[in-house]
Amino acid sequence: MAFGWIDEEAETRRRAGLERTLRPRPADSPLLDLASNDYLGLARHPEVAEGAARAARTWGGGATGSRLVTGTTELHAELEGGLADFCGFEAALVFSSGYAANLAAVTALAPHGTLIVSDAGNHASLIDGCRLARGTTQVVAHADPDGVSKTLRTHEGPALLVSDTVFSVDGDAAPLAVLAGVCRERGAGVLVDDAHGLGVLGDGGRGAPHAAGIAGAEDVVATVTLSKSLGSQGGAVLGPARVIDHLVNTARTFIFDTGLAPAATGAALAALRLLRREPERAARARAVATGLHARLTAAGLEAVRPDAAVVSVRAPSPEGALRWAAGCRAAGLAVGCFRPPSVPDGISRLRLTARADLSEGQIERAVRVIGETRP
Repeated sequence: MAFGWIDEEAETRRRAGLERTLRPRPADSPLLDLASNDYLGLARHPEVAEGAARAARTWGGGATGSRLVTGTTELHAELEGGLADFCGFEAALVFSSGYAANLAAVTALAPHGTLIVSDAGNHASLIDGCRLARGTTQVVAHADPDGVSKTLRTHEGPALLVSDTVFSVDGDAAPLAVLAGVCRERGAGVLVDDAHGLGVLGDGGRGAPHAAGIAGAEDVVATVTLSKSLGSQGGAVLGPARVIDHLVNTARTFIFDTGLAPAATGAALAALRLLRREPERAARARAVATGLHARLTAAGLEAVRPDAAVVSVRAPSPEGALRWAAGCRAAGLAVGCFRPPSVPDGISRLRLTARADLSEGQIERAVRVIGETRP
């Protein structure tokens, strides 16, 4: 029977505690949300919602075509200019998602003959980009500049380091300045995914490359998502103008994809303006993460010290993580539940989002619920 093997795989997942299901949420959910990536609490901010609505009223529901045909609006150009200026890069290019931005950047910047050095903890979108690129990929140990240096020394041609800036599972940050220095010694390019750094790290939330002093360098390219700190949807690649021009002409997820919807573009623009006006939101997100970690460890839980806004709490097993997350939900708290294959080291976790708009009372409540429901 066609697709009969699917039933066998589904049963295997169920027995291993790795089954995943969709859970539609209502607009007025009563749950305290520590599961989303809305780090700055902007997804439902009135100015961001109005930015989306205004753009939809002006430009319509969709971009109407690929960016090279009819899908580029004045809003896209304004957002690209704003992102580049805010993050300290020469130019930017907006995509329909952060996933598409990563696929574009890796595949376009690693042609045949290129050595791609990829961190073992990278996000799936970077990994898929490496798989699709025509270069050869060598995976190195997590956050290991020495390993990167040794790998680069084995190759004489063009090379590209690919890494997250803040890793989505444990929330730890890559040593960007050291990595950039190692790559510069060997003439290698640097491509970093700042999905979890934009809006949280750097001066006023300008991102991890800005904080590390490598933003705007001619050998550094960064990708960002608009769906986390900016509370919208979409992604972008930031870098030298010649790199951005190269992507316009060669990146398949740009050339053959419909442009980002006007509403998402308008929402991201409004969020970026708000972040410029209220830079303290970035520091607040970091402070909430630090406070969560301190309270969780004081309660005897094994939590990873956060470098940005992600706080990870170790669970005993995939089944234990699933029961723990369900117990939290039953007690009114939404938390992320990361199990294999989402976690490359095989260790299941609860993943908490330290949002800038959480009150001290909400933080205390979250820690209490997590402690009371631990398996």
